[in-house]
Amino acid sequence: FVNGTFRKAPSVWRLLSDAGRRVAVFGLPGTYPPEPVHGCMVSGFDTPVTARANRSFVYPPELAAEVIRLGGFTFADFQEYDWGADWCARALCSLLRGIESKEKLVRELARRDRWDCLFLLFGETDTVAHHFWHFADPNSPRFDPRGAERFGDALERVYAAVDAAIGRILEIIGPDVRVLVVSDHGFGGAGTKVLHLNRWLEEQGWLRFGASRQWNPVVASKKVLLRAIPHRLQAALFRVWAGALAGRVESSARFAGIDWDRTRAFSEELNYFPSIWLNRAGRDRRGTVSSSEAERVREEIAAALREWRDPDGARVVRCVWRREEIYEGPWIDFAPDLVLELEEPGGYSYSCLPSNGISGPAILCLPSRLSRGGKRFGTSGTHRRDGMYLLYPAPSGISGVQRRSILDMAPTVLALCGLRRPAWMEGEPLVPVEAEKKSLVANAAVESPYTPAEAASIEEKLRALGYLG
Repeated sequence: FVNGTFRKAPSVWRLLSDAGRRVAVFGLPGTYPPEPVHGCMVSGFDTPVTARANRSFVYPPELAAEVIRLGGFTFADFQEYDWGADWCARALCSLLRGIESKEKLVRELARRDRWDCLFLLFGETDTVAHHFWHFADPNSPRFDPRGAERFGDALERVYAAVDAAIGRILEIIGPDVRVLVVSDHGFGGAGTKVLHLNRWLEEQGWLRFGASRQWNPVVASKKVLLRAIPHRLQAALFRVWAGALAGRVESSARFAGIDWDRTRAFSEELNYFPSIWLNRAGRDRRGTVSSSEAERVREEIAAALREWRDPDGARVVRCVWRREEIYEGPWIDFAPDLVLELEEPGGYSYSCLPSNGISGPAILCLPSRLSRGGKRFGTSGTHRRDGMYLLYPAPSGISGVQRRSILDMAPTVLALCGLRRPAWMEGEPLVPVEAEKKSLVANAAVESPYTPAEAASIEEKLRALGYLG
């Protein structure tokens, strides 16, 4: 599991802190374990607990008691994998409570401290769009008119609550503040067509499952247990043997059905990041593709993906990117060999779901009873590449909408704090640097991996969020 120790360059808050700026960082992913900063930090959902922060990921540690007294910093406090009775009502209440508790925490801490830069994540806007899109969009193939009577305004309520929370926080901080609101992606609706990338690879001859079957006993057993065992007891099971049992179950469900000795390419089948890896000799334990043939195999797969059509004749893949076309630098081997940009028929995206080691059609159409809830069948709202940003007050001489890259946001934060971006940092600031007070240099990241018990806890949380099947 990836956390803050995997970063190969210093974070923005690290650069600011090293330059003498006082920072506060609340809830950003990839921040566990918390860094010693000039200020305070509460790490995000990559922390190894189920829902709320404790002393192990609050900096300084002595601040933890106060954070907990004020309600903590909630994340992943309900499962998103399988809907049950009245799930939507409980989930919406939890989202609104989460916004309220974060606002309360930051407002209270802001009364007694002053920061040069405050980072605050509201993940509730992401969650509500994933699960409530089909109530708000009457054109969605998954539209639920009866549910829309109760939850048609859920997205608006959550966005309004976040907007109001930001306003009330600014009342405490003061009027002379620059505000930058950034999303890391946009949102849109999902259609009812589901893709199984590993089944497509099997159809094309690049992947082989271990046996031709329509039933995976590990997957079936896992589904039964997830339904039958209360959520709190699941947490204890996931920690058995320091997470080894849960890890074996997940590996069996996602990958163990693959015959690696006869497989040349595979996918993690991630809905939010569709991609394909070559089974490379010398890199993968049972790799079959040599370095001399890797480029040829990759291009053959890319060409076939460009020709892929769904049952209605629509093209499935809009663009296939070789990793070096979109990434650069010494860590490029951490990226998949091919990254896919999928089409959006009628404006609605495909959903990528795991094959679970089972042969079958690569494209399925979900029946209406399965298309409305939970990450098990793909959520009704899915990510879009283009996000948004708001900068207030607007820079002098600039008005309206400007199209910029997300890479410009980190240099902008530095510039707003009077610092120039270091030479290694990509992107250009939205505003000029008014006063540079200290040059910035890169610090080496400190490796501090999870313990097995912490890894098991992270797995539990990611499973509840639906990132693991």
